[in-house]
Amino acid sequence: MRRVFLYLSITVAVAMFHVRLEAQSTLPALANSVPTDAKAAKAFADAAKLEADHKFAPAMDGYRHVDAQTANHCVACELRAYALALQLQDYKAAREETAMLLTHVTSAEDKAEVHRMAGEAYLTEGGYRIFEEPFKAADVEFQAALELQPGKPDYLYLDGVALAHLHRYDQAKERFEHFVRASQDDDVRFSRAKLFVAQPDLARKRVVPDFRFITADGKIVSMKSLQGKVVLLDFWATWCGPCVKYLPHLKELVKEFEGQPLVVISISLDNDEKTWKYFLAHNDMTWTQYRDGGFDGSLASRFGIKAIPTTFSIDVNGFVQDQQVGEGDIEGNLKKLVKQAQDAAAAKTVAEAR
Repeated sequence: MRRVFLYLSITVAVAMFHVRLEAQSTLPALANSVPTDAKAAKAFADAAKLEADHKFAPAMDGYRHVDAQTANHCVACELRAYALALQLQDYKAAREETAMLLTHVTSAEDKAEVHRMAGEAYLTEGGYRIFEEPFKAADVEFQAALELQPGKPDYLYLDGVALAHLHRYDQAKERFEHFVRASQDDDVRFSRAKLFVAQPDLARKRVVPDFRFITADGKIVSMKSLQGKVVLLDFWATWCGPCVKYLPHLKELVKEFEGQPLVVISISLDNDEKTWKYFLAHNDMTWTQYRDGGFDGSLASRFGIKAIPTTFSIDVNGFVQDQQVGEGDIEGNLKKLVKQAQDAAAAKTVAEAR
């Protein structure tokens, strides 16, 4: 399975533009704009329906067709096509969309954001390739963004990651130091950046994005809310025989680590909500549950899920420490990670008491 470095936070959902883009940028509003021409507006709605149905490739083609219909002036089409291109790992298409966006936007803030988007496309592409060219191109884009918006934390952090992958550790360290000075300590990347300042090569490790979703019982879960905890992500489905066979062992793990700094999150690829909820209720699956809707779901796509069951063991700093496909032996690794979490918490308590 292709490696995917999960420090990116872009998803296909247009709502994510409101999270990722800064308030002064006009791109969030543009992402929700609809063409005024009646024929183009209908084609845009058709593409949006395909997107909602998780038919991402046809949806991307649809948005690009509408953009062509409007003489490449549909900024919303280009923004949505860009996000879908990343979802589909079509990095050439993603870069084509950012190139067109740069011809439309005029403010320094918007131009900087488009350079950031192009940089993240290169950064994601570089995540599973062995050559340095994507990271070099990402660095160029992030530097362009910083020239337009000097000192912006988001750009500093991302450029630090690109530089670390290029083994330019002194420059990466400077970026992370600047990020720490410029950002708030409630930023989920703040603690990671401090680690990267001390050891810049860690920025090359596989990192989980700041995801956010609503669980089966209506609670909001994000990486920020999970800080200080070890996380076990379990991708599964009710129709998956090996997943059902693995369920008793998963229940034992949940019980074994009860009261310890471990959160188990089961992410279902079921597309039928009623079947999923029935299964949860009748199998006493009381831990955190979320339905992603299929292999092309937002989280499944970003984690590169190609087979289930698949589990990811994530440490307190958000680094993926283990990945298992099928019935892997994860208990020993979880014990080690939980012990590290407990030791870190104890050390912090002692330091605060002094």
